[in-house]
Amino acid sequence: MSKSKRLLELMMTVNRKRKFTVKELAREFGVSSRTILRDLQELSELGVPLYSEVGPHGGYQVLNERMLPPIAFTEEEAVAIFFASHALRHYSSLPFEAEIASALSKFYHYMPGDVRDRIDQMRNRVDFVAPSRQTEAPYLPQLLHAAVGQKVLEIKYASRKGTAVRQIQPIGIYASNGLWYCPAYSFERNGVRVFRCDRILSAADAPPDIVPLDLGNVHLGSRELVQQESSGRRLPLRVKLSPEGMQRCEAELWTAGKLFHSMDGSGYLESTVSTDDLPFFANFFISLGSEAAVEEPAELLETIRSRLEQLLEKYSGQDK
Repeated sequence: MSKSKRLLELMMTVNRKRKFTVKELAREFGVSSRTILRDLQELSELGVPLYSEVGPHGGYQVLNERMLPPIAFTEEEAVAIFFASHALRHYSSLPFEAEIASALSKFYHYMPGDVRDRIDQMRNRVDFVAPSRQTEAPYLPQLLHAAVGQKVLEIKYASRKGTAVRQIQPIGIYASNGLWYCPAYSFERNGVRVFRCDRILSAADAPPDIVPLDLGNVHLGSRELVQQESSGRRLPLRVKLSPEGMQRCEAELWTAGKLFHSMDGSGYLESTVSTDDLPFFANFFISLGSEAAVEEPAELLETIRSRLEQLLEKYSGQDK
């Protein structure tokens, strides 16, 4: 086996293993321990973050910042990955902001000159537009890691009712209309709630006496399976929607699986709504104007009428 091929396979091997010894690698590659030591030294100089431990139980291990082995991309694949990451630039906060910038820089720097020229010409001809937001969401990495590791966080959250400390177990994070959201199990409310990430003022590990729930099979596509009754009553929700109303509702994550289409593009929304959430739904359906017609519940219709009366009173008193 040539040295270059051995180094490449060695890089893939040490990335795959969590811990290893020189003798193990020497037996696996059929070379001497001295040769493996020289190879490991070369990998370290190339940037593979190796850590050595001495003693009878010592050996080598790769630190958390492991480097992936070289991967061959076609020109089209490289351009596609570049623009997939480039599309996220409209968000003021990202879970891996520094890493995304570094990856884009590497892709661009190591591409041939003609491919870079092609990317430069395409930058202003393809885009994925998201509303520009001034608010920051600095705790996205902590929320994501807690969701993957099933950990409970203690957050300080600024809601419309004021700032409060809450214990939550995140399920995931998602972006919508330029904002980040975190569905999480709330230990105060005994159910799943959705938190605006830019309203999270701090996030740290919760006290050890709060035992995490087993949410290993719960993800963004199935979080409704664990959604429990809130403090408010659940009411049936039915809304008629025009074709434009259907398109507007399809852009909302919470409507997934609740929209029913007709042949002409119109349709209706059927779900349930908590009495605690009536103000939110009233504002949402008012924003759709004539593209939506709420049929039930009566409590939501009354909330909408009240909001419209407040708006009418606000503007009818102005001088013409």
